Amino acid sequence: MNKPREFLPLQIAVLTITDTRTEAEDRSGKLLVERLSGAGHHLHEKRLVKDSIYEIRAEVSRWVVDAKVSVVLTTGGTGVTGRDGTPEAVIPLLDKQIDGFGEMFRSLSYEEIKTSTMQSRAVAGVANGTYIFSLPGSSGACALAWDALIVHQLDFRTGPCNLVELMPRLLEK
Repeated sequence: MNKPREFLPLQIAVLTITDTRTEAEDRSGKLLVERLSGAGHHLHEKRLVKDSIYEIRAEVSRWVVDAKVSVVLTTGGTGVTGRDGTPEAVIPLLDKQIDGFGEMFRSLSYEEIKTSTMQSRAVAGVANGTYIFSLPGSSGACALAWDALIVHQLDFRTGPCNLVELMPRLLEK
């Protein structure tokens, strides 16, 4: 019989991508901070940047090279209008893309917003051992992604497998 695993708290960074919102108006970023803290994880840092491919890429890259950061959550810039450029900023950084995340997110989202989910370009992957989840900017989409998918994969106790058990730098401690 397998011995039950203990919860392993992770250091998670949150990046809100927006051309219009201020920190005070950032409902999605705040929701993610509340959810990750409520799950027992630690907020490493929270930032806001403009929807600029290079600003997004620079901020995410800074966290990817920081050995303390295990996960980066971004919110915003995943649509198909105007300056939405989060996937273009993040995907080139990824060593591996987790296609199942976007597929599952859109499948679950369909139950709530029907065919409008086609406009979501939510993506996830791993870069330098850091997991990155790029979510839409709506707080409802962030809640759905966290509650239905991310929280479980960031919990070492989740079986039959989870992303935490694939984090060698975390498990080496």
